[in-house]
Amino acid sequence: YFALYFLTENLIPTENCTPVHMWLDDVIPFCEWFLIPYVFWYVLIVISLGYFLLYNVDSFKRLQTYIIITQILAMAVYILYPTRQDLRPAEFANDNLLTRCVAFLYAFDTNTGVCPSLHVAYSLGIASVWTKEKHCHLLWKIFVVFAVVMICLSTMFIKQHSAVDMFAAIPVCLIA
Repeated sequence: YFALYFLTENLIPTENCTPVHMWLDDVIPFCEWFLIPYVFWYVLIVISLGYFLLYNVDSFKRLQTYIIITQILAMAVYILYPTRQDLRPAEFANDNLLTRCVAFLYAFDTNTGVCPSLHVAYSLGIASVWTKEKHCHLLWKIFVVFAVVMICLSTMFIKQHSAVDMFAAIPVCLIA
């Protein structure tokens, strides 16, 4: 994964990437508060994999298989049809901790290799596994679904992804 990530992020020139954009991108404003669910995605992955590894190995295996398939499919698309989004604000209206963290994120995670969104694909898979978990409280399942919706929205509100990237993740999820 890291070798392919390096390849897609650093060895494919931005000018060789096709811009992705749709009208919905112009309607969605930048909102730095969505960085919180965007970053929570990493926590949700660790919590989910940890829980299923310890308490439901079959679900852990299904989730790992799903993640591997979505990762391979997304990386294949990133390499064969490189994409970028040009939605990031040139400057932030507010100067606060969240906007500084978004700026750091932008510096670390380029605007290339964006379609389909792995944030969206992984999140939908995680929600699917949690909603099927029998030994899990209903409130946790509701929280996970809410968190996944917020994560999916966050990709667009912090201008890390186009709405196209979110919609493109759905077929990847269905295949996985």
